[in-house]
Amino acid sequence: MSGFVSYLLLTLYTLTVAGVIFVIISENRNPLKSMPWLIVLLLAPLVGLLFYFFFGQNLSKRRNISRRTRKQIDARIEAATRRERPQVPEPLAPLERLLAASAHAQPLYGSRFEVYTDGRSKMSALLAAIAEARHHIHLQYYIIEDDRAGGRLREALLRKVREGVEVRILYDDVGSRSVGKRFFEAMRREGIEARPFLHVQFPRFTSKVNYRNHRKIAVIDGRIGFIGGMNIADRYLYGSELGPWRDTHLRIEGGAVAGLQTVFLNDWFATTRQRIASADYFPPIDLGEPNITQILASGPFGKWRSLLQALCLAVSRARERIWIQTPYYLPSEVFNNALQTAALAGIDVRLMLPMHSDSRMVDLAVHSYLDDMMRAGVKVFFYTAGFLHAKQLLVDDSLAVIGSANMDFRSFEHNFEVSAFICDQPLVVRLAALYERDSAQSHPLNAAEWFHRPRLRRLAESILRLFSPLL
Repeated sequence: MSGFVSYLLLTLYTLTVAGVIFVIISENRNPLKSMPWLIVLLLAPLVGLLFYFFFGQNLSKRRNISRRTRKQIDARIEAATRRERPQVPEPLAPLERLLAASAHAQPLYGSRFEVYTDGRSKMSALLAAIAEARHHIHLQYYIIEDDRAGGRLREALLRKVREGVEVRILYDDVGSRSVGKRFFEAMRREGIEARPFLHVQFPRFTSKVNYRNHRKIAVIDGRIGFIGGMNIADRYLYGSELGPWRDTHLRIEGGAVAGLQTVFLNDWFATTRQRIASADYFPPIDLGEPNITQILASGPFGKWRSLLQALCLAVSRARERIWIQTPYYLPSEVFNNALQTAALAGIDVRLMLPMHSDSRMVDLAVHSYLDDMMRAGVKVFFYTAGFLHAKQLLVDDSLAVIGSANMDFRSFEHNFEVSAFICDQPLVVRLAALYERDSAQSHPLNAAEWFHRPRLRRLAESILRLFSPLL
Protein backbone atom coordinates (compact mmCIF):
# COMPACT_ATOMS: atom_id res chain seq x y z
CA MET A 1 0.00 0.00 0.00
CA SER A 2 2.78 2.41 0.94
CA GLY A 3 4.47 1.64 -2.37
CA PHE A 4 1.32 2.50 -4.27
CA VAL A 5 0.97 5.81 -2.38
CA SER A 6 4.60 6.66 -3.11
CA TYR A 7 4.08 5.85 -6.77
CA LEU A 8 0.92 7.96 -6.85
CA LEU A 9 2.62 10.93 -5.22
CA LEU A 10 5.61 10.66 -7.59
CA THR A 11 3.24 10.55 -10.56
CA LEU A 12 1.31 13.60 -9.36
CA TYR A 13 4.57 15.46 -8.72
CA THR A 14 5.90 14.62 -12.18
CA LEU A 15 2.65 15.65 -13.84
CA THR A 16 2.68 18.94 -11.91
CA VAL A 17 6.21 19.78 -13.03
CA ALA A 18 5.37 18.80 -16.60
CA GLY A 19 2.20 20.89 -16.47
CA VAL A 20 4.07 23.96 -15.26
CA ILE A 21 6.68 23.52 -18.01
CA PHE A 22 3.87 23.24 -20.58
CA VAL A 23 2.25 26.44 -19.25
CA ILE A 24 5.53 28.37 -19.41
CA ILE A 25 6.18 27.25 -23.00
CA SER A 26 2.60 27.90 -24.16
CA GLU A 27 2.57 31.45 -22.77
CA ASN A 28 5.13 32.47 -25.44
CA ARG A 29 7.13 34.56 -23.01
CA ASN A 30 10.42 36.19 -23.80
CA PRO A 31 12.91 33.27 -24.10
CA LEU A 32 15.28 35.13 -21.75
CA LYS A 33 12.58 34.86 -19.08
CA SER A 34 11.37 31.36 -19.90
CA MET A 35 14.70 29.53 -20.12
CA PRO A 36 15.81 30.13 -16.49
CA TRP A 37 12.47 28.75 -15.24
CA LEU A 38 12.72 25.70 -17.49
CA ILE A 39 16.29 25.00 -16.40
CA VAL A 40 15.45 25.26 -12.70
CA LEU A 41 12.34 23.07 -13.09
CA LEU A 42 14.32 20.40 -14.95
CA LEU A 43 17.40 20.39 -12.69
CA ALA A 44 15.75 21.08 -9.31
CA PRO A 45 12.01 20.46 -9.70
CA LEU A 46 10.96 20.92 -6.08
CA VAL A 47 12.80 24.21 -5.68
CA GLY A 48 11.64 25.28 -9.11
CA LEU A 49 7.99 24.62 -8.28
CA LEU A 50 8.19 26.60 -5.06
CA PHE A 51 9.86 29.57 -6.77
CA TYR A 52 7.46 29.45 -9.70
CA PHE A 53 4.34 29.52 -7.53
CA PHE A 54 5.77 32.40 -5.52
CA PHE A 55 7.42 34.47 -8.26
CA GLY A 56 6.84 33.10 -11.74
CA GLN A 57 3.14 33.13 -12.58
CA ASN A 58 2.12 35.25 -15.53
CA LEU A 59 -0.85 37.52 -14.74
CA SER A 60 -0.83 39.43 -18.01
CA LYS A 61 -4.15 37.94 -19.18
CA ARG A 62 -6.05 38.86 -16.03
CA ARG A 63 -8.18 41.97 -15.68
CA ASN A 64 -8.66 43.81 -12.39
CA ILE A 65 -11.56 45.99 -13.54
CA SER A 66 -14.59 45.40 -15.74
CA ARG A 67 -15.03 47.18 -19.06
CA ARG A 68 -18.33 48.61 -17.78
CA THR A 69 -16.67 50.23 -14.79
CA ARG A 70 -13.85 51.61 -16.92
CA LYS A 71 -16.30 53.16 -19.38
CA GLN A 72 -18.28 54.78 -16.58
CA ILE A 73 -15.18 56.32 -15.02
CA ASP A 74 -13.76 57.41 -18.38
CA ALA A 75 -17.04 59.20 -19.12
CA ARG A 76 -16.80 61.06 -15.81
CA ILE A 77 -13.26 62.19 -16.63
CA GLU A 78 -14.33 63.44 -20.03
CA ALA A 79 -17.19 65.45 -18.51
CA ALA A 80 -15.01 66.90 -15.75
CA THR A 81 -12.08 67.96 -17.93
CA ARG A 82 -13.71 69.09 -21.20
CA ARG A 83 -12.17 72.41 -22.29
CA GLU A 84 -10.08 74.00 -25.03
CA ARG A 85 -7.10 71.70 -25.14
CA PRO A 86 -3.49 72.78 -25.61
CA GLN A 87 -1.54 71.34 -28.49
CA VAL A 88 0.76 68.43 -27.69
CA PRO A 89 4.36 69.21 -28.76
CA GLU A 90 5.11 67.15 -31.85
CA PRO A 91 7.99 65.13 -30.27
CA LEU A 92 5.59 63.98 -27.52
CA ALA A 93 2.57 63.19 -29.71
CA PRO A 94 3.52 59.50 -30.16
CA LEU A 95 3.97 59.17 -26.40
CA GLU A 96 0.50 60.60 -25.79
CA ARG A 97 -1.01 58.10 -28.21
CA LEU A 98 0.93 55.19 -26.71
CA LEU A 99 -0.22 55.93 -23.15
CA ALA A 100 -3.83 56.21 -24.28
CA ALA A 101 -3.71 53.01 -26.36
CA SER A 102 -1.77 50.76 -23.99
CA ALA A 103 -3.13 51.88 -20.60
CA HIS A 104 -6.25 54.05 -21.16
CA ALA A 105 -4.29 57.03 -19.80
CA GLN A 106 -6.33 59.96 -21.06
CA PRO A 107 -4.69 63.37 -21.63
CA LEU A 108 -5.74 65.70 -18.81
CA TYR A 109 -5.44 69.46 -18.99
CA GLY A 110 -4.94 72.56 -16.90
CA SER A 111 -3.11 71.39 -13.76
CA ARG A 112 -0.98 73.14 -11.18
CA PHE A 113 1.88 71.49 -9.35
CA GLU A 114 3.73 71.94 -6.09
CA VAL A 115 6.97 70.00 -5.59
CA TYR A 116 8.07 68.50 -2.27
CA THR A 117 11.52 67.00 -1.77
CA ASP A 118 11.28 66.08 1.91
CA GLY A 119 8.76 64.14 3.94
CA ARG A 120 7.94 66.83 6.47
CA SER A 121 6.76 69.39 3.92
CA LYS A 122 4.80 66.76 1.99
CA MET A 123 3.16 65.49 5.18
CA SER A 124 2.22 69.01 6.24
CA ALA A 125 0.67 69.69 2.83
CA LEU A 126 -1.25 66.40 2.92
CA LEU A 127 -2.62 67.05 6.42
CA ALA A 128 -3.60 70.59 5.43
CA ALA A 129 -5.53 69.27 2.42
CA ILE A 130 -7.21 66.62 4.57
CA ALA A 131 -8.26 69.27 7.09
CA GLU A 132 -10.11 71.13 4.30
CA ALA A 133 -11.92 68.03 2.95
CA ARG A 134 -15.69 68.33 2.65
CA HIS A 135 -16.84 65.25 0.72
CA HIS A 136 -14.26 62.47 0.51
CA ILE A 137 -10.65 61.47 1.17
CA HIS A 138 -9.05 58.63 -0.81
CA LEU A 139 -5.61 57.36 0.21
CA GLN A 140 -3.54 54.57 -1.28
CA TYR A 141 -0.05 53.74 0.00
CA TYR A 142 2.32 50.81 -0.20
CA ILE A 143 3.43 51.43 3.39
CA ILE A 144 1.44 52.91 6.26
CA GLU A 145 3.31 52.48 9.52
CA ASP A 146 1.95 52.65 13.07
CA ASP A 147 4.45 55.32 14.13
CA ARG A 148 4.40 59.09 14.59
CA ALA A 149 3.63 59.76 10.93
CA GLY A 150 0.94 57.09 10.79
CA GLY A 151 -0.53 58.30 14.07
CA ARG A 152 -0.81 61.88 12.82
CA LEU A 153 -2.53 60.70 9.67
CA ARG A 154 -4.94 58.47 11.60
CA GLU A 155 -5.99 61.25 13.95
CA ALA A 156 -6.55 63.65 11.04
CA LEU A 157 -8.72 61.08 9.26
CA LEU A 158 -10.72 60.27 12.38
CA ARG A 159 -11.58 63.95 12.81
CA LYS A 160 -12.87 64.13 9.24
CA VAL A 161 -14.93 60.93 9.33
CA ARG A 162 -16.64 62.24 12.49
CA GLU A 163 -17.57 65.32 10.45
CA GLY A 164 -19.29 63.09 7.89
CA VAL A 165 -16.52 63.01 5.28
CA GLU A 166 -16.11 59.71 3.41
CA VAL A 167 -12.67 58.21 4.05
CA ARG A 168 -11.32 55.25 2.09
CA ILE A 169 -7.84 53.76 2.44
CA LEU A 170 -6.07 51.10 0.39
CA TYR A 171 -2.82 49.74 1.80
CA ASP A 172 -0.61 46.98 0.48
CA ASP A 173 -0.90 43.82 2.54
CA VAL A 174 2.81 43.01 2.23
CA GLY A 175 4.22 46.55 2.34
CA SER A 176 2.27 47.29 5.55
CA ARG A 177 2.78 43.83 7.06
CA SER A 178 4.59 45.16 10.14
CA VAL A 179 1.49 47.08 11.26
CA GLY A 180 -0.66 45.30 13.84
CA LYS A 181 -4.29 44.56 13.02
CA ARG A 182 -5.45 46.96 15.74
CA PHE A 183 -4.15 49.98 13.82
CA PHE A 184 -6.56 49.54 10.90
CA GLU A 185 -9.31 47.90 12.96
CA ALA A 186 -9.50 51.02 15.12
CA MET A 187 -10.04 53.07 11.96
CA ARG A 188 -12.74 50.72 10.69
CA ARG A 189 -14.63 50.89 13.99
CA GLU A 190 -14.82 54.68 13.58
CA GLY A 191 -16.23 54.45 10.05
CA ILE A 192 -13.06 54.63 7.92
CA GLU A 193 -13.10 52.09 5.11
CA ALA A 194 -9.58 50.63 5.19
CA ARG A 195 -8.87 47.64 2.97
CA PRO A 196 -5.71 45.63 2.15
CA PHE A 197 -4.83 45.29 -1.53
CA LEU A 198 -4.33 41.65 -2.66
CA HIS A 199 -4.68 40.22 0.82
CA VAL A 200 -2.09 37.46 1.30
CA GLN A 201 -3.24 34.22 2.84
CA PHE A 202 -3.21 30.54 2.02
CA PRO A 203 -4.29 28.80 -0.11
CA ARG A 204 -4.05 31.64 -2.65
CA PHE A 205 -0.88 33.11 -1.16
CA THR A 206 1.43 32.02 -3.94
CA SER A 207 -0.42 33.89 -6.68
CA LYS A 208 -0.25 37.24 -4.88
CA VAL A 209 2.95 37.64 -2.89
CA ASN A 210 5.07 38.77 -5.86
CA TYR A 211 2.55 41.29 -7.22
CA ARG A 212 2.34 44.23 -4.87
CA ASN A 213 0.61 47.60 -5.04
CA HIS A 214 3.47 50.10 -4.82
CA ARG A 215 1.33 53.17 -5.59
CA LYS A 216 1.25 56.32 -3.46
CA ILE A 217 -1.89 58.33 -4.13
CA ALA A 218 -4.04 60.80 -2.23
CA VAL A 219 -7.19 62.45 -3.57
CA ILE A 220 -9.19 65.01 -1.58
CA ASP A 221 -12.67 65.97 -2.82
CA GLY A 222 -11.60 65.20 -6.39
CA ARG A 223 -9.85 68.59 -6.46
CA ILE A 224 -6.45 68.01 -4.84
CA GLY A 225 -4.18 65.05 -5.45
CA PHE A 226 -0.76 63.81 -4.38
CA ILE A 227 1.59 61.45 -6.21
CA GLY A 228 5.24 60.52 -5.79
CA GLY A 229 7.63 58.31 -3.90
CA MET A 230 6.81 58.96 -0.24
CA ASN A 231 4.94 56.49 1.95
CA ILE A 232 3.49 57.14 5.42
CA ALA A 233 6.34 56.30 7.78
CA ASP A 234 8.72 58.17 10.07
CA ARG A 235 11.81 57.47 7.97
CA TYR A 236 10.39 59.60 5.14
CA LEU A 237 10.01 62.52 7.56
CA TYR A 238 12.89 62.16 9.96
CA GLY A 239 15.42 60.02 8.10
CA SER A 240 17.10 56.77 9.08
CA GLU A 241 20.59 55.38 9.59
CA LEU A 242 21.18 56.32 5.93
CA GLY A 243 20.56 59.99 6.75
CA PRO A 244 17.69 62.24 5.61
CA TRP A 245 15.53 60.86 2.79
CA ARG A 246 15.55 62.91 -0.41
CA ASP A 247 12.39 62.15 -2.34
CA THR A 248 10.08 63.77 -4.88
CA HIS A 249 6.33 64.18 -4.42
CA LEU A 250 3.77 66.36 -6.19
CA ARG A 251 0.66 68.14 -4.99
CA ILE A 252 -1.69 68.55 -7.95
CA GLU A 253 -4.74 70.69 -8.56
CA GLY A 254 -6.72 70.67 -11.78
CA GLY A 255 -7.50 68.16 -14.47
CA ALA A 256 -4.81 65.62 -13.56
CA VAL A 257 -6.55 64.90 -10.23
CA ALA A 258 -9.22 63.03 -12.21
CA GLY A 259 -6.51 60.63 -13.38
CA LEU A 260 -5.42 59.90 -9.81
CA GLN A 261 -9.05 59.45 -8.80
CA THR A 262 -9.49 56.94 -11.61
CA VAL A 263 -6.53 54.86 -10.47
CA PHE A 264 -7.81 54.78 -6.90
CA LEU A 265 -11.40 53.91 -7.83
CA ASN A 266 -10.24 51.17 -10.20
CA ASP A 267 -8.14 49.62 -7.43
CA TRP A 268 -11.00 50.08 -4.96
CA PHE A 269 -13.30 48.17 -7.29
CA ALA A 270 -10.69 45.43 -7.77
CA THR A 271 -10.39 45.07 -3.99
CA THR A 272 -13.99 45.50 -2.81
CA ARG A 273 -16.12 45.02 -5.98
CA GLN A 274 -17.78 48.33 -5.08
CA ARG A 275 -18.37 50.44 -8.18
CA ILE A 276 -17.94 54.18 -7.50
CA ALA A 277 -18.33 56.44 -10.52
CA SER A 278 -20.57 59.27 -9.36
CA ALA A 279 -20.02 62.78 -10.70
CA ASP A 280 -19.46 63.84 -7.07
CA TYR A 281 -15.98 62.30 -7.31
CA PHE A 282 -15.13 64.11 -10.56
CA PRO A 283 -15.99 67.79 -10.07
CA PRO A 284 -15.50 70.03 -13.15
CA ILE A 285 -12.11 71.71 -12.91
CA ASP A 286 -10.65 74.29 -15.29
CA LEU A 287 -7.55 76.13 -14.10
CA GLY A 288 -6.61 77.28 -17.59
CA GLU A 289 -3.00 76.11 -17.35
CA PRO A 290 -1.45 75.22 -20.74
CA ASN A 291 -0.14 71.81 -19.78
CA ILE A 292 -0.98 68.16 -20.33
CA THR A 293 -0.77 65.27 -17.87
CA GLN A 294 -1.36 61.57 -18.36
CA ILE A 295 -1.63 59.38 -15.27
CA LEU A 296 -0.30 55.93 -16.08
CA ALA A 297 -1.42 53.01 -13.90
CA SER A 298 0.90 50.12 -14.77
CA GLY A 299 1.03 46.59 -13.43
CA PRO A 300 1.28 42.88 -14.17
CA PHE A 301 -2.29 42.64 -15.51
CA GLY A 302 -2.87 43.24 -19.20
CA LYS A 303 -1.00 42.46 -22.38
CA TRP A 304 1.31 45.49 -22.51
CA ARG A 305 4.16 46.54 -20.23
CA SER A 306 2.98 50.11 -20.56
CA LEU A 307 5.44 51.77 -18.17
CA LEU A 308 8.50 50.21 -19.79
CA GLN A 309 7.17 50.97 -23.28
CA ALA A 310 6.40 54.59 -22.40
CA LEU A 311 9.80 55.22 -20.82
CA CYS A 312 11.63 53.66 -23.77
CA LEU A 313 9.66 55.80 -26.21
CA ALA A 314 10.24 58.96 -24.17
CA VAL A 315 13.97 58.26 -24.04
CA SER A 316 14.13 57.55 -27.77
CA ARG A 317 12.48 60.93 -28.52
CA ALA A 318 14.97 62.95 -26.43
CA ARG A 319 17.01 65.56 -28.27
CA GLU A 320 19.03 67.26 -25.52
CA ARG A 321 18.90 65.53 -22.15
CA ILE A 322 17.68 62.56 -20.13
CA TRP A 323 18.13 63.05 -16.39
CA ILE A 324 17.15 60.21 -14.07
CA GLN A 325 16.94 59.83 -10.30
CA THR A 326 16.15 56.42 -8.84
CA PRO A 327 17.07 54.55 -5.65
CA TYR A 328 17.43 51.27 -7.56
CA TYR A 329 18.68 50.81 -11.13
CA LEU A 330 18.03 47.21 -12.17
CA PRO A 331 16.61 47.80 -15.64
CA SER A 332 15.36 45.59 -18.40
CA GLU A 333 17.79 45.10 -21.26
CA VAL A 334 15.68 47.20 -23.63
CA PHE A 335 15.61 50.23 -21.32
CA ASN A 336 19.31 49.91 -20.52
CA ASN A 337 20.14 49.80 -24.22
CA ALA A 338 17.88 52.79 -24.93
CA LEU A 339 19.82 54.94 -22.45
CA GLN A 340 23.17 53.79 -23.77
CA THR A 341 22.07 54.46 -27.34
CA ALA A 342 20.98 57.98 -26.40
CA ALA A 343 24.31 58.67 -24.68
CA LEU A 344 26.28 57.36 -27.66
CA ALA A 345 24.20 59.69 -29.86
CA GLY A 346 25.36 62.69 -27.86
CA ILE A 347 22.32 63.16 -25.60
CA ASP A 348 23.16 64.40 -22.09
CA VAL A 349 22.21 61.25 -20.12
CA ARG A 350 22.61 61.43 -16.34
CA LEU A 351 21.85 58.77 -13.76
CA MET A 352 21.73 59.71 -10.07
CA LEU A 353 21.72 56.95 -7.45
CA PRO A 354 22.12 56.88 -3.68
CA MET A 355 25.66 56.35 -2.45
CA HIS A 356 24.20 53.57 -0.30
CA SER A 357 20.67 52.20 -0.53
CA ASP A 358 18.77 50.23 2.12
CA SER A 359 20.05 46.93 0.67
CA ARG A 360 23.68 45.97 0.21
CA MET A 361 22.71 43.15 -2.17
CA VAL A 362 20.75 45.56 -4.36
CA ASP A 363 23.67 48.00 -4.40
CA LEU A 364 26.01 45.32 -5.72
CA ALA A 365 23.54 44.26 -8.42
CA VAL A 366 23.01 47.92 -9.43
CA HIS A 367 26.75 48.53 -9.72
CA SER A 368 27.09 45.71 -12.25
CA TYR A 369 25.21 47.88 -14.78
CA LEU A 370 27.38 50.96 -14.44
CA ASP A 371 30.46 49.85 -16.40
CA ASP A 372 28.70 49.81 -19.77
CA MET A 373 26.70 52.91 -18.89
CA MET A 374 29.89 54.90 -18.31
CA ARG A 375 31.55 53.50 -21.43
CA ALA A 376 28.54 54.70 -23.44
CA GLY A 377 28.94 58.20 -22.00
CA VAL A 378 26.26 58.19 -19.29
CA LYS A 379 27.19 60.50 -16.40
CA VAL A 380 26.69 58.67 -13.09
CA PHE A 381 26.29 60.44 -9.75
CA PHE A 382 26.15 59.00 -6.24
CA TYR A 383 24.02 61.19 -3.95
CA THR A 384 25.84 61.68 -0.63
CA ALA A 385 23.55 63.94 1.45
CA GLY A 386 21.34 61.08 2.63
CA PHE A 387 19.26 58.38 0.97
CA LEU A 388 18.04 59.30 -2.51
CA HIS A 389 14.56 57.75 -2.83
CA ALA A 390 13.26 59.98 -5.65
CA LYS A 391 11.81 58.39 -8.79
CA GLN A 392 12.08 60.93 -11.58
CA LEU A 393 12.88 61.21 -15.29
CA LEU A 394 13.31 64.48 -17.19
CA VAL A 395 13.42 64.62 -20.99
CA ASP A 396 14.60 67.86 -22.59
CA ASP A 397 12.58 70.84 -21.32
CA SER A 398 9.24 69.27 -22.18
CA LEU A 399 8.56 66.12 -20.14
CA ALA A 400 8.73 65.11 -16.48
CA VAL A 401 7.83 61.63 -15.21
CA ILE A 402 7.13 61.48 -11.46
CA GLY A 403 5.58 58.62 -9.53
CA SER A 404 6.07 55.49 -7.49
CA ALA A 405 8.06 53.41 -9.98
CA ASN A 406 11.75 52.64 -9.63
CA MET A 407 13.91 51.89 -12.66
CA ASP A 408 13.96 48.17 -11.97
CA PHE A 409 12.47 44.84 -12.98
CA ARG A 410 9.99 44.82 -10.12
CA SER A 411 8.45 48.15 -11.08
CA PHE A 412 8.48 47.32 -14.80
CA GLU A 413 7.11 43.78 -14.54
CA HIS A 414 5.53 42.92 -11.18
CA ASN A 415 4.34 45.90 -9.16
CA PHE A 416 1.22 47.98 -9.55
CA GLU A 417 2.70 51.45 -10.06
CA VAL A 418 1.42 54.93 -10.88
CA SER A 419 3.34 57.58 -12.84
CA ALA A 420 2.47 61.10 -13.95
CA PHE A 421 3.73 61.95 -17.44
CA ILE A 422 3.65 65.75 -17.43
CA CYS A 423 4.19 68.04 -20.40
CA ASP A 424 4.78 71.37 -18.64
CA GLN A 425 7.95 73.37 -19.30
CA PRO A 426 7.87 75.49 -16.09
CA LEU A 427 7.64 72.32 -13.98
CA VAL A 428 10.46 70.62 -15.91
CA VAL A 429 12.69 73.69 -15.49
CA ARG A 430 11.95 73.71 -11.74
CA LEU A 431 12.76 70.00 -11.41
CA ALA A 432 15.95 70.41 -13.46
CA ALA A 433 17.11 73.13 -11.03
CA LEU A 434 16.51 70.72 -8.14
CA TYR A 435 18.48 68.06 -10.01
CA GLU A 436 21.40 70.46 -10.36
CA ARG A 437 21.20 71.21 -6.63
CA ASP A 438 21.31 67.47 -5.88
CA SER A 439 24.27 67.08 -8.25
CA ALA A 440 26.21 69.54 -6.08
CA GLN A 441 25.60 67.14 -3.18
CA SER A 442 26.69 64.10 -5.14
CA HIS A 443 29.90 62.30 -6.02
CA PRO A 444 30.39 62.15 -9.81
CA LEU A 445 31.70 58.73 -10.74
CA ASN A 446 34.89 58.69 -12.80
CA ALA A 447 36.47 55.92 -14.80
CA ALA A 448 39.78 55.94 -12.94
CA GLU A 449 38.18 54.90 -9.66
CA TRP A 450 35.37 52.76 -11.00
CA PHE A 451 37.10 50.48 -13.48
CA HIS A 452 39.80 49.59 -10.97
CA ARG A 453 37.57 48.30 -8.17
CA PRO A 454 38.54 44.87 -6.76
CA ARG A 455 37.87 41.77 -8.86
CA LEU A 456 36.15 40.00 -5.98
CA ARG A 457 33.65 42.84 -5.77
CA ARG A 458 33.07 42.69 -9.52
CA LEU A 459 32.37 38.96 -9.19
CA ALA A 460 29.84 39.56 -6.40
CA GLU A 461 28.14 42.21 -8.54
CA SER A 462 27.89 39.85 -11.51
CA ILE A 463 26.43 37.04 -9.40
CA LEU A 464 23.79 39.26 -7.82
CA ARG A 465 22.90 40.70 -11.21
CA LEU A 466 21.54 37.26 -12.11
CA PHE A 467 18.93 37.73 -9.38
CA SER A 468 17.95 41.26 -10.45
CA PRO A 469 14.34 40.30 -11.31
CA LEU A 470 13.82 39.10 -7.72
CA LEU A 471 15.52 41.96 -5.86
